[in-house]
Amino acid sequence: MQQVLVLNASYEPLNVCSVRRAHVLVFKGKAEVLEQLERPLRTSTDTYPWPHVIRLVTYVHVPRAAQRKISRRALFARDNWQCVYCGTGGRLTLDHVVPRSRGGGSVWENVVTSCAPCNLRKGNRLPEEVAMELRSAPRPPASVLFIHLAAPEIPTRWQPYLSRLSSSTAA
Repeated sequence: MQQVLVLNASYEPLNVCSVRRAHVLVFKGKAEVLEQLERPLRTSTDTYPWPHVIRLVTYVHVPRAAQRKISRRALFARDNWQCVYCGTGGRLTLDHVVPRSRGGGSVWENVVTSCAPCNLRKGNRLPEEVAMELRSAPRPPASVLFIHLAAPEIPTRWQPYLSRLSSSTAA
């Protein structure tokens, strides 16, 4: 299925949607086509551009508090599919830095990717109690991560829109 990159009015990447959804947004005047494919969308009476990248006409406020839910796939991708304690990539699990039994929540800042041996070793304790160190501090992932998960093969014509986000978050 063909996917379309959806940008906010500020050109910030929001998500990926189907061609049908993108066409409806454009047809209703809620979005404009920035990039289109060479082939057109045809109906029995009309021809429309085949959207590849669209931009919403009005800005959609994305509250930081309502960040995306944690999934194992997103968590493992955020941590580069490696244990944050030892750096290995085998038998990965989700670990709460501050255990839930000690009041730690299931939030991006408290969950990390851990291999099964490190998770077992840490158990129901804090990392410093078992002389373990985090290789990187857990934080919410950049929104571009979710676009990469939704569309594992990023089309080259999307790159300029995604690289803006990557460079602005790296600064």
